[in-house]
Amino acid sequence: MNDSAANAPALDASVRAELNRLRDSIDNIDAAVIHMLAERFKCTQQVGHLKAAHKMPPADPAREARQIARLRELAENAKLDPAFAEKFLNFIVAEVIRHHETIARA
Repeated sequence: MNDSAANAPALDASVRAELNRLRDSIDNIDAAVIHMLAERFKCTQQVGHLKAAHKMPPADPAREARQIARLRELAENAKLDPAFAEKFLNFIVAEVIRHHETIARA
């Protein structure tokens, strides 16, 4: 057996239990994040339809700038790297704009 688990030192049962507890929490948080993103995209799809119906552009740079500033501040308050939060939001916004462009073409 050459995997890292086989080469790792044997863990005390209490350490293994704590590791499993933490990983279970991480798994629950990941599931919540996915569900929250799904809800967010449901809302942004509605925005896309509204924008398309009223011939509005798919992107709103002023709103995006306000959201980046807002999320950077939230990240700082949450002790999360604001640059990471900005990258994450930019990734999401790019996907939203792509959806809005698709809706507008339909």
